[in-house]
Amino acid sequence: MDSKIQRVRDAFASGRSRPLRFRLQQLEALRRMVQEREKDILEAIAADLCKSELNAYSQEVITVLGELDLVLENLPEWVAAKPAKKNLFTMLDEAYIHSEPLGVVLIIGAWNYPFVLTIQPLIGAIAAGNAVIIKPSELCEKTATILAQLLPQYLDQEFYGENIKESPDYERIINLRHFKRIQSLLEGQKIAFGGETDEATRYIAPTILTDVDPETKVMQEEIFGPILPIVPVRNADEAIKFINNREKPLAFYIFSHNEKLIRRMIDSTSSGGVTANDVVMHFMLSSLPFGGVGSSGMGAYHGKHSFDTFSHQRPCLLKTLKREGPNKLRYPPNSQSKVDWAKFFLLKRFNKGKLGLLLLAFLGIVAAVLVKAGYY
Repeated sequence: MDSKIQRVRDAFASGRSRPLRFRLQQLEALRRMVQEREKDILEAIAADLCKSELNAYSQEVITVLGELDLVLENLPEWVAAKPAKKNLFTMLDEAYIHSEPLGVVLIIGAWNYPFVLTIQPLIGAIAAGNAVIIKPSELCEKTATILAQLLPQYLDQEFYGENIKESPDYERIINLRHFKRIQSLLEGQKIAFGGETDEATRYIAPTILTDVDPETKVMQEEIFGPILPIVPVRNADEAIKFINNREKPLAFYIFSHNEKLIRRMIDSTSSGGVTANDVVMHFMLSSLPFGGVGSSGMGAYHGKHSFDTFSHQRPCLLKTLKREGPNKLRYPPNSQSKVDWAKFFLLKRFNKGKLGLLLLAFLGIVAAVLVKAGYY
């Protein structure tokens, strides 16, 4: 049971259940399950409680279908941030209420209405973006059995199902050489989850390594495989030090509810890119440059950033042969007054507004007149 709970926690931590599109897909699949397997559901309820099909449908099934229709219609509005009233002190600020999922939730069904009292809270939990564990009532054995059979067939379970190797969604390592390379990274490691391999099909199960020595090979090279090594640290300071003592990574992923901590981790480290509370998604945004820094790569691409990377920014300055007077500040013989004027023009900062430009133009004319008059 512990391993199943951990799987659900890992699924929620991955962020898979949060996107609105995913929630709607799951709810639509749940509605399809009720519609397609209505007869099986009614038979199970009848076997447990001796309810007629008409009673079971009107008391349980129709309620679930109505709830699904309601949620599917309104969920896009429910998940949107709601503006909050502001006072005089916050008139220029942004204030809103955002609904976020609780995390991993447990739904315990009741025996008197074994279907609706299990599925209705499931609808709400999915709609809110949670990962869910369901415990139907053990007193309604037939209903519990049909739910155990149907839910995994229609709903996401929580990525690749019970048998990851048989999943059509799970990829294989590209060739035997890389299979053996990744397999060698597991040698001598403490495997907390996964670790199964099959050379004939180049299959390597999703694998989590714990208590990993930072000096081992799995921490010294890019893995390019389904292995997640975990190195424990005591606090954020130690994590930052660990990252900065090594080559700059291509990507940096931070998972935290603490926005200040996320900002601090970003400000205190360097990497090619950053995604908080998800992985890889910064690659999907064309307005963000994607690339490395230092040993993780040079340059960046995506949209305009690709153009800039593969273009030389050629500086050009075109001057006229007239207005030679100000140039005398550069020519010998030199003098302290020339140095003072040069310092004034080169080191002073002007506002970009019209007043600053006018002042700069005026000073340029004055300097030109003085130089032409022979004062310098």
